[in-house]
Parts: sequence; structure tokens; C-alpha cells
Amino acid sequence: MAQPSPHEPLPAPSEAPAPAVAAVPRLARHTFTLADGHKVGLAVAGRGVPLVVVHGYTAEGFLYAQTLHRLVRKGFKVIAIDMAGHGGTQGLPGGGARLGDYARLMGRCIDELGIRKAVTAGHSMGGRVVAQLAALEPDRTIATLLIDAIVGDQWDWMVRLFRVAPPLLAVEGAALLVDTLTTVPLATDPGQARKLGRLLTPTLVGHALQPWRLIGPAVSILRTRGSAGLLDALAANEVPTFVIHGELDLVVPLCTARSAATRANGQLVTVKRAAHSWLLRDPETLPAIVSQLLEGRLGEAIRSHLQAAGAETVEELEELLYAPGAPILALTPDHTYSSETALHRPPRYEWTIH
Repeated sequence: MAQPSPHEPLPAPSEAPAPAVAAVPRLARHTFTLADGHKVGLAVAGRGVPLVVVHGYTAEGFLYAQTLHRLVRKGFKVIAIDMAGHGGTQGLPGGGARLGDYARLMGRCIDELGIRKAVTAGHSMGGRVVAQLAALEPDRTIATLLIDAIVGDQWDWMVRLFRVAPPLLAVEGAALLVDTLTTVPLATDPGQARKLGRLLTPTLVGHALQPWRLIGPAVSILRTRGSAGLLDALAANEVPTFVIHGELDLVVPLCTARSAATRANGQLVTVKRAAHSWLLRDPETLPAIVSQLLEGRLGEAIRSHLQAAGAETVEELEELLYAPGAPILALTPDHTYSSETALHRPPRYEWTIH
């Protein structure tokens, strides 16, 4: 596919559905070294509005590759960054005391990659990280998507209970185990199970070789203060916020997503019959939800940023949203597609936007 000319009309994120049979965009993996020598793993593809994606606990950015491929076709440059102690990113000194330490490292990485403004999306633990980033730097956040995120009043109460009654952690661990075992659709979709299995294998091997890396993030979740202040800040700063949550999430219950959406003055999207890791089980659903959100508040938020600065071409968009000589531009592969083709099926899940 030919690259667009810098003087062609700006390819803003599109709500149009992906074609049933589509070429697969290239997704490049890199290790990026920060100014202080901290090594960070990331995956990037596409051209357009930056969409920074942050994974959940025990995962890594490339694990979401199938969903990222589809989001590229919506007009985003997807940038999946591994959190500290996950994937290709070094752990924090001392394991990291609180989730704020993970958010600050993520913020430094975004800065040093040369990303001025972005849409951010975070799953589970990553949702808490991007919520903190958006609360601290609302002027640099176009919008934020909190996907089955560990935020909300009920989640904060759960963490307090875990601190005073550690045996309850076993119940949470069992819920996470059940969710993990049911994420790979072995019986219902063998083809998707094979694809997800190939993506999961490097992650599981990494955990087996360095299991201690997961201790720091788990302890940080328990030591971190409640999320209410962050969500209130999103509302006060009018950050467009979208809380997307599985209806049958046993790890982070739906009730806490409702409270998060209320506090942040955001839109709640309930994914019907979906558990905690539904976006890994079905890579079609999140892009389809994003398409619908682009018809409303999400699309309005993106267009208002671009139009306010007068951006009308790809070149002007990149001048607005990326710093001059931004490293992320050099790390992005050519805006071409591999010879492989993928069959895009209808989303497995249905959803309701409240």
C-alpha cells in the first residue's frame, strides 16, 4: 500500500469498520533506552494520532498485537509500552513502591519518545497507570480509555480489605487464575487459540525465567492509595474518559467501573458476557467499540485538538502531536502492510454505551 503524501487530506481516526479481509500492518518491537539508562520495551505501528497502550499485570504490550493491528487501521499510531518489570522493560529500583512510580516511568518514556499529546488506553493495572498520567498531565491527554481498570470506589475498598485480611488475596488470585484459564478459547475458537498461544508463549517463558519480577508490581498495587482523587481530577480537568468493562469480570467487578465512570464524568461501556481479559480473547471487539466512540465524544475530542491547531495534513499533524525529531517517528516502521492477510470477523461480544 502506498504511503500518503504529506499534502493529502489528514487521515483522522475513522469510525468505519475494517474490511472483512485486510492486509496486516507491520508492528515493530524495540528496546528504547531512556536518558538515565533505563531500558524500555515497546511495540509500534501506523501513522496518525498517537494511541499509547499500557497492558495489565503479568502481560506485556506485544501480547495485544492482534488488537493493535486493527487499531492501526482506524488512523492511529499505536504505541504499546511495557510497564516496569514486564516484557522488555527493566524493573524499578527496589521493585517500585507504588503505582505512581510506574506512572512516572511511563510518563518519562512518553516524553523521551517525543510524544506531545496522545490518546491513552490501559487494561487492568495499566488502566490505573494511564488514569494517573491523565490526571497529572491533562493538557497532554486527548482522551483516556480505562479498560477493566483497577480504579473506582469498590476497587479501593477491596485493596483496603486485602491489607487487613491477606487471605482474601487468595480469592482474588483464584479469580485471576480462572480468568487466565478461560482467556484462550481452546474449544470455541481453535484458530484464535493458536494465535493467542503464540503471543502468550514468550510472556510465560519470561515469567518462568524471572518470576521475582512480578512481586514488585503486586506489592505496589497493595501499597498504593485509592483512585478516587485521580478520577475526580479527570472530571475537574474535563479529560474525555471512557470506562470500558466486562460485565462478568470476576477480578475487577463491574460495580467499580460504574463508580469510576461517575467520578470521572466519563462514558461507561459494558461489554456483555465478557470477563477480565476479553480483549485478548477477541481482538475484534475493542476496535469495534472504538469505532463507535469515534462517532461521539472520542471523535470530537480528537478533532477539537487537531482543528484548534489548524492541522490539515499528515505533516501538520505530526508537527502538532510529536516533537521535532521525535524518536518514536524513527522507530515506526514504514506505513506499509505485510503480504499476510487476516480475516476480520464480527466482534464476539456485544456492548452497551451508557
